[in-house]
Amino acid sequence: MDWTGVITEEGLEQFVNLFHQYAKTSSNPIEADRLDKLKKALSEPSNFAEFYPYAFTYFLTDEKQESINIETICQLLDIIMASTFRPQVDYFVDYLKIQNDYKVINMDQWMGFYRFCNEVIGFPEMTEYNQELAWPLLLNNFVEWIREKTSLKA
Repeated sequence: MDWTGVITEEGLEQFVNLFHQYAKTSSNPIEADRLDKLKKALSEPSNFAEFYPYAFTYFLTDEKQESINIETICQLLDIIMASTFRPQVDYFVDYLKIQNDYKVINMDQWMGFYRFCNEVIGFPEMTEYNQELAWPLLLNNFVEWIREKTSLKA
């Protein structure tokens, strides 16, 4: 799918504002139509799988830029993935905000989190998580942090 037809020149950030603004009601039928198109398109897993990397590349502002700062990533995750993967996003955003090893996220890490959300069953226990399956180090550290955090609660 060509996402440029769904997300116009106004930009993803402005579109996201529209998304929140018109989520309940809309007096502007053109914007409401765009929102409906996006919602419908993203409800298809294959479309979302295409859109997810597009959202990352959309926020690369420089031709040579390969990563996005943590603050922007946290906002993007909340907007793009939280409706489907709320617990994973909440934990990951919390982790990203407190950790000190990463200031930016690259495409490999971004896509790794998407894969993590789709493949790791039983969140936050993650009994089937296999660290040997070539996860980005960021995600291995994230899982270790969750396990430490949840074991302290027990």
